[in-house]
Amino acid sequence: MPQATADSLRNILQGLSPLPQLGVIQAQGEDAANFLHNQLTNDVLLLPLGQARLAAFCNAKGRMQASMLVLKTAPETVLLVMPQDLLAQTLKRLSMFVLRAKVRLTDASSQWQLRGLLGESARSAMADAAPWQVMAWGGGHAVALYPAVAGEARQPRAVWIASAELPAPEGPAVSPEVWAWGSVLSGVPFVTQPVFEAFVPQMLNYESVGGVNFKKGCYPGQEVVARSQFRGTLKRRMARVFSPVALHAGQDVFTPTDTEQPCATVVQCAARPDGSGFDALVSGTLESQQTGWRAGSAQGETLELLPLPYALLEDI
Repeated sequence: MPQATADSLRNILQGLSPLPQLGVIQAQGEDAANFLHNQLTNDVLLLPLGQARLAAFCNAKGRMQASMLVLKTAPETVLLVMPQDLLAQTLKRLSMFVLRAKVRLTDASSQWQLRGLLGESARSAMADAAPWQVMAWGGGHAVALYPAVAGEARQPRAVWIASAELPAPEGPAVSPEVWAWGSVLSGVPFVTQPVFEAFVPQMLNYESVGGVNFKKGCYPGQEVVARSQFRGTLKRRMARVFSPVALHAGQDVFTPTDTEQPCATVVQCAARPDGSGFDALVSGTLESQQTGWRAGSAQGETLELLPLPYALLEDI
């Protein structure tokens, strides 16, 4: 099955989508940026006002417990936009480390509204801004994301974050399912509950899409993440695949040369809107990517490897 067509990207990934699957943790106080800087994989301390970054929250073994878009909206306010299914437990765990820091962490999902922008809607808000850049738009903040890419076709994507009191922007309606498809085509997934603590950041290519800062100070799991990067211990990478059958996050993937031991894990999957199959992101061993992947068992459906929409850090 070939890549999704340029026409499907232009015609389907076009408009605005609600994002009920995402929520917002708000960190407020004079120590907000410093506190998050010591907990996340990216630099929050030097994050300029009105700018955003991708980051992960790891355990002591470097395994990702959550990932999020980090946005500084005021000198003492930082927002973490992340999947709802991990928000409550992430908030609870982050709160354990507050101690004497002057920061208050809350679930502020009801105070902020989120919309996904695709195609011309994203372009009108962001122009040609690079990923993670922020523009003031519609009374809120529009954050450029990695575009949806299939072959030579690229469709811009952005997320709009604004006060819940503001009117929502107008534009063609896009379903959450279509938004999820564009997310897979971008090659930049969020961690969700089914893959909680399954990966170090590099297993989801986070170091290649601006999600890890190797020059900042310590954070939980920092030594493991750094060792994976600089000592050549990383054995797994994320790839994009086409599947003729539906896959689900956390599902095992096998290689035909080993019927017992799974070699990869599904990170995210979305149906192609034309009904021709499914696009997915799968993280697995580098060796098994050469021998081939099968869904669910060594005798399962073949998963066709597709090019990533960006270069890996080691290739840049």
